[in-house]
Amino acid sequence: MERCFVNINLIRCKYVFFLPHGPEGAGNKKNEVEKYLFNFRFVPRPHVNGTVADKARFLMKKTLFAAAIFGAMTSFAAGAQAVEQPRFFDNFSIGVDGGVTTPLSHQPFFGSMRGIVGLHIGKQITPTFGVGVEGSFGINTSSWKGRTHSSTAFDDSYVGVYGAVDLFNLFGGYPCYVRPFSIEAVAGAGWGHTYFNEKVDKASPYNYFVTSAGLNFNFNVSDHVTVALKPRVGWNMTADYEYTSVAYDKNKATFSLMAGVSYRFGRGFPCVTPYNQAQVDALNGEINSLRSDLAASNNANLALQQRANALAGELQACQNKAPEVVKEVSNQYNSVRFVFFRLASSVITADQMPNIEMIADYMKDHPKSVVIVKGYASPEGKYEFNVKLAQARAEAVKNALVRKYKIDPDRITAQGEGIGNMFEQDSWNRVSICTLENNK
Repeated sequence: MERCFVNINLIRCKYVFFLPHGPEGAGNKKNEVEKYLFNFRFVPRPHVNGTVADKARFLMKKTLFAAAIFGAMTSFAAGAQAVEQPRFFDNFSIGVDGGVTTPLSHQPFFGSMRGIVGLHIGKQITPTFGVGVEGSFGINTSSWKGRTHSSTAFDDSYVGVYGAVDLFNLFGGYPCYVRPFSIEAVAGAGWGHTYFNEKVDKASPYNYFVTSAGLNFNFNVSDHVTVALKPRVGWNMTADYEYTSVAYDKNKATFSLMAGVSYRFGRGFPCVTPYNQAQVDALNGEINSLRSDLAASNNANLALQQRANALAGELQACQNKAPEVVKEVSNQYNSVRFVFFRLASSVITADQMPNIEMIADYMKDHPKSVVIVKGYASPEGKYEFNVKLAQARAEAVKNALVRKYKIDPDRITAQGEGIGNMFEQDSWNRVSICTLENNK
């Protein structure tokens, strides 16, 4: 009697001969001869009993369990470098592939190469580990020697899932950027299907479970575009019959070499610098200290503003007071005017403008007069800054006389004197002293 069952690459038929001694089981001898036939049309569609299906499901569970453990290990390895948590749609990729495929045995390796095209969609979970789904179509693979020829151009297909591990990031660490070149180890599993037109080709379509392993040689053209060379070996894991166990068999394997182009979305995996609790506490202490300094500065500015408002009120009261006739007036009071400034500022406030106006009125009434403006700063702050500030205060008075009151700039001398110590009250030393002189 003859039992035949289909393989992805060939048909193996087992012929059982009974010697004519009597009925089988009564001491008769049995001979079994295995014969390999490369032709689908002589056998019916194979039947896989429950025992074989159970084996296939068990193998699938072992494969997925091993992939999960491997992914967890690689994720742990990638955790050595802290990266920013990506958004959900970051690091998805889509790409197309094209290349050749050929059987690993019983066929000429190069002479049996046929075309193959594919599509893949992936998601990089960590800088080291990624997963995805992929599909491919073989072109005219049924023309391999001994096979039943299919009338369809795309005569076999594969759809499955895969996991990929970046070996450079796994063993060398993630460098916080996309390397120009990297190598990935890839393993996958899925569903294979061979296409036949039962009426035309005299053969039935065939489904089988596939596992695969290989490498991706990635040339990263940019942070988003990758060109890859992908050698891969795929095994038909479906048992032929009850006498055949599920196993990795080179007689049921194909080799493929594809080139692919993919585009990756999102911003990748930006690195972050983790801080321990002691560093966080130190930074919080600095922040609180700066907040205290800011509050103290605000209080000081408030006090100065109140003082300036008081002075402005006194000035207004003086301006509203009726002038007193004095027989003798010191030349010092006639020729000197003071313009006061706020802390760290060279801006003339509104309450100081009357002093500028008094200088302008005098110079208009005395066309030959000149004024020497000397700017000063109080000792608070850095010395270099105060030197510049003193000069800026003198220039501010000069600019006001020229721009607002149209005084000839040649009649004005502005010079910074640095830090002043004329007055015991430091705030009074934030001043420009204007001395008027008459040229006879």
